[in-house]
Amino acid sequence: MTKSICVVGLGYIGLPTAVMFANHGIKVHGVDVNPAAVKSIQEKQLHIEETGLQERLNKAVDEGFLTASTTPQEADVFVIAVPSPINPDNTANLEYVRQATASIVPYVKPGNLVILESTVPPKTVENIMLPELVKSGLTIGEELFVSHSPERVIPGKVFEELVNNDRIVGGINKKSAEMTKELYETFVQGTIHLTDATTAELVKVMENTYRDVNIAFANELAKMADKLGVNIWEAIKFANYHPRVNVHLPGPGVGGHCIAVDPWFLVELGGEAAQIIHLSRNTNDSMPSFTAQKTQSILNKAGVAGATVAVLGLAFKGNIDDMRESPSTIVVDELQKLGLNVVSFDPHIKENKHATQTQSLEEATKDADILLFLTDHNEFKKMDVSSIKSKGKIVFDTKNCLDRGAWEAAGFEFHLLGDAKN
Repeated sequence: MTKSICVVGLGYIGLPTAVMFANHGIKVHGVDVNPAAVKSIQEKQLHIEETGLQERLNKAVDEGFLTASTTPQEADVFVIAVPSPINPDNTANLEYVRQATASIVPYVKPGNLVILESTVPPKTVENIMLPELVKSGLTIGEELFVSHSPERVIPGKVFEELVNNDRIVGGINKKSAEMTKELYETFVQGTIHLTDATTAELVKVMENTYRDVNIAFANELAKMADKLGVNIWEAIKFANYHPRVNVHLPGPGVGGHCIAVDPWFLVELGGEAAQIIHLSRNTNDSMPSFTAQKTQSILNKAGVAGATVAVLGLAFKGNIDDMRESPSTIVVDELQKLGLNVVSFDPHIKENKHATQTQSLEEATKDADILLFLTDHNEFKKMDVSSIKSKGKIVFDTKNCLDRGAWEAAGFEFHLLGDAKN
């Protein structure tokens, strides 16, 4: 039975994973290079937003099952959950994974298990982690066991999905995979599927790339809506009544630490073989500019010059505070390039450094010529339209998240991304 776990990386995946093990009676030591994050955890203060995390963190710390510092310590299992971003040229940046792996080498001992949870390009365990771990002097696969078990959760439902989702475990050998399966059975109720490390790496990247390609298809259709003379949201809804069709939804772009990043791993590895994947990435990356241009076009038709745009929603998806790779930030940049004034607001973002900063919805909207909704937060869906006193009476909904009838009844000119019937 596992007696202790050291989790390296206490962000959106590492911290929930750490408290989950701690809440199930395992001693967990969390490690992060950010002293402020460590201090927050020690004081039971959250540096990220996630439903149910505060209560679980309180329990883990109060019962003495979770500690945190900036340095690793000896444990039976080491879990690495650090970022794996892309470089400016869209190649994979695996330095965080390499550094995290190197940081635990002085602490590993015979019989230990090392698990990589970060989403990474295939062959990362083999080419990045193992060269670092051999420096421990332990025989890989006999004295030190290694696996990849990528997270498969969505922000806002992390704990629900940690428990209920199936999990993929890829070991460098059979024993590594079996040890990892036994560990996650501590709380996972979904089926745990065993394979090799490289296959597990590919599976996770494939899952996110599938969604990216599907969204790109929806975004292409949204761009065609004016020529087709249709509301693409309605068309997609009808198409999805077919039992073997599942068209995703369009939007102002694709964000987050997975879908907007992982396909580039396959583009880098696949080269000419990854043409559909590459085209899909470019299509989705074009949506912020398309959204900004569409906003300008709406204002031009309304005869508004020198306009102010209220950008509502900075997180990459609804009801979370995560701005990683958020298309909203790029939309802001594109609007400013067009010479438009931008005021941004997001009820979940405590520190807003994009465009003119405000933590007040009223302040964001009062002088706005157009309200541009980029994130489908519940706060926006349930908004009291009659309380909005904006200078201009124009709304542009890019997420199909608003009650069109209510806005039009309040005197607003309503526009929807991908709707030729505006």
